[in-house]
Amino acid sequence: MGKKESNILFRRLIHSYLSSVISISLVLFLVGIAGIVAANAKGVSDFFKENITLSAIMNVEVNEVEAEGVAKEFSKKRYVKSVDIISKEQGVKEMKEMLGEDFLNVFETNPIPVSLDIQVNAEYFSKDSLAMIQKDLQKEKLVAEVVYQESLVDLLNANLEKVGLVLGVFILLLMFISFVLINNTLRLNVYSKRFTIHTMRLVGATKGFICRPFAGQAFFQGVISSSIAVLALIGVMYVVRNEFYQLFELLDVRMLGLVLLCVIAIGVLICVISTVIVVRRMVSLTNDELYI
Repeated sequence: MGKKESNILFRRLIHSYLSSVISISLVLFLVGIAGIVAANAKGVSDFFKENITLSAIMNVEVNEVEAEGVAKEFSKKRYVKSVDIISKEQGVKEMKEMLGEDFLNVFETNPIPVSLDIQVNAEYFSKDSLAMIQKDLQKEKLVAEVVYQESLVDLLNANLEKVGLVLGVFILLLMFISFVLINNTLRLNVYSKRFTIHTMRLVGATKGFICRPFAGQAFFQGVISSSIAVLALIGVMYVVRNEFYQLFELLDVRMLGLVLLCVIAIGVLICVISTVIVVRRMVSLTNDELYI
């Protein structure tokens, strides 16, 4: 083989190797994105649940000092995450935004009572739990009424369940597709070296001896591919932190680290296992099957 042919063959091998690395990296990147979403799904779900508020409307004669005392008592309850006092002035401002500046003209005095905006912990965000909480809060003598948007609670609970189910199916499907794509990419690489494998078998090499160098190459290929995927994921997280900081705050940093480690482990394992399986199949090919 001349120098020119050797250079052409070398370039083809490099091109094939880079194509494999890029393909596997893209698949692992998608797996990483799905993993990050799945790992932080509960945190995002809890965020939406805990932003639904119960409004405890005080009696008209109750002032802010008395409301503060009630707020302190409510904040001690195990199901309460936070309590905010809405003064009469704040209430008037909110009503003006909804009804217009002149809505107070029909009243001699400010009719808007002091109220408390109560956020409950996510684990109590169910129809039955919120109904019990509503009854419990209404036992306070200074509270006239406790209200919340029941239709919004039902809608949010139903949608979160659907999203969770769809997300689970999507991740399982993506994992299956990822394995198939990576396996096919590696299979093509090994298949191009079937004659080398056949030659090694003819000189008496065992299956283990033949598999060893291919498994080593697959290991490094998995490390390189998963490292590229991890760097891309870190880049995405950096953009999210800078552009969507509130969304980034919902993410669990420890879970992010665990997902990145899993991406590396998955990349290496799939590459090595798939390569070993394909090489063992190639070793068993007959002379006629080599040319198919």
